[in-house]
Amino acid sequence: MITIVDGRSGSGKTQLAARLAAETGARVIHMDDLYAGWHGLATGSRLLERGILTPLSVGERATWRQWDWAAGDWGATQSAMPGEQLIVEGCGSLTIESRRHADRAIWLEAPEAVRRSRALDRDGDDSWWQLWREQEDAHILANAPAALADEVRTTA
Repeated sequence: MITIVDGRSGSGKTQLAARLAAETGARVIHMDDLYAGWHGLATGSRLLERGILTPLSVGERATWRQWDWAAGDWGATQSAMPGEQLIVEGCGSLTIESRRHADRAIWLEAPEAVRRSRALDRDGDDSWWQLWREQEDAHILANAPAALADEVRTTA
């Protein structure tokens, strides 16, 4: 079973994924590990679709390299096996293509002021906020992830 949890930065995706994983025993794949840095939302979406979900859907092992934020380059190799219970969380995870492979999809929403405050608390810096927001906007425009979701939840 594959569950996708998408939403804008600071909407609560990581926390929801952790709760779902604790309830189900599923492994969590974080989109943060698939983005090629701060300009990499679209790259992460494609890596998820083509490098992870597509191989798994045809019964093949998926193998990918994880983004190393400290080094600013691709790092350790990760893999997943067909049939492995997965939760994928992160902005850009719910696309038209990825939805075909997911058993469940959740979109999270929260007011921008709440999300930005959470991001600042989490990262200690929000200098990346506008750059990332533009990529989120492009993702939402291209994929309409809320419309693809089985559930839309509002967090506060």
